[in-house]
Amino acid sequence: MAAALEGIRVLDTSTVIAGPFGAALLGDFGADVLKVEMPGKGDSGRNMGHLYEKKSLRWASFARNKRSITLDLRKEEGKDIFLKLVAQSDIIIENFRTGTFDKWGLTYGTLKKANPKIIVIRITGYGQTGPNKKLAGFGTPATAFSGLTYMTGYPDRPPVNPPISLCDYVAGLYTAYAAMVCIHHRDQTGEGQEVDLSLYEGIFRMLEGAVANYDIAGQITERRPSISGSASPSGTFKTRDGKWVVLVCSTDRTFEYFAKGIGREDLLADARFNTNGARVKNNSLVEEIVIDWMGKHDYKDIKATLDEAGAPVSLVYSMEDIFEDPHYAAREDIVEVPYSEFGKIKMPGVVPKLSATPGEIKWAGPKLGQHNKEVYEELVGLNDKDLEALKEKGII
Repeated sequence: MAAALEGIRVLDTSTVIAGPFGAALLGDFGADVLKVEMPGKGDSGRNMGHLYEKKSLRWASFARNKRSITLDLRKEEGKDIFLKLVAQSDIIIENFRTGTFDKWGLTYGTLKKANPKIIVIRITGYGQTGPNKKLAGFGTPATAFSGLTYMTGYPDRPPVNPPISLCDYVAGLYTAYAAMVCIHHRDQTGEGQEVDLSLYEGIFRMLEGAVANYDIAGQITERRPSISGSASPSGTFKTRDGKWVVLVCSTDRTFEYFAKGIGREDLLADARFNTNGARVKNNSLVEEIVIDWMGKHDYKDIKATLDEAGAPVSLVYSMEDIFEDPHYAAREDIVEVPYSEFGKIKMPGVVPKLSATPGEIKWAGPKLGQHNKEVYEELVGLNDKDLEALKEKGII
């Protein structure tokens, strides 16, 4: 069975998270991703935490399904080799500061001359235009710039940053999305194009409710530990046996299920609670009811009661909970892959799940330059003598 993206070649010159994650998503579905890394150094992601025995645990997934080659794009010979690869590729992903590729002589015009159909995806902190275009881009500051951090946490405490580099990962999703949009356009017209993708805009795109709330109502969406003022009840509650669960009733129907499930049908006839708008206005009263009920029951009973009633509730899962959960196992959300550094390693499975062309993890992150010989022989026509000479010059 052919993979969905078989025949698509990606030159992943990006580093750390956003670009590499986007390229890995394409690789999951069969794209031939060539991970282009600096000789001797490689992607900074190779040394990012968490570390175990001074080795990155993330690299195995960051670079899965990629072929690693080393190449110094700053040197003339390296640029020439890169352009030969461009001629045989579909997509370039880069995330250097705005103008860096141009400084190296790899302008869009030069890349397009090598391959008129090439798609160039540029990822920066703030985009290729605007006053901030030259600033360094990192996920946590970009999240703050997006407006999300301001709304995250408790109103009486400092704003809270996400525990992962959310902007980077969301930008990686948009990278894969942009690649598919551009491939479709190219297939229709024969034309490649440039993609200008910033870290912060992917998150900002999701804040549509807060944008409209400020524009029309003049209200700034403030911090609160639940869906921002749009649903009640909504939040994290403690059970009698000390576990934390999340409950959200974002529609009147789900609140009806909840009220009936806990034996409080009387709430449905109360004008303070019978519509979501009324519940939001009386949220403190609603929370008192939920807190009281949750505090009198163990999680197992709460889960059984509300699942049967049809009200959405979930334990706040730790990674231990996830590893032990039968649903995760049934959907193969965690897969074990052979890995040179530790023998084997578990990582998230392929998402989404396709019926006709499912994705696959063929191998974990490769060693630096592991595929130099096969790629340069296959695509550039170099032999062992050529490769040794390039290595001595520090080109590969």
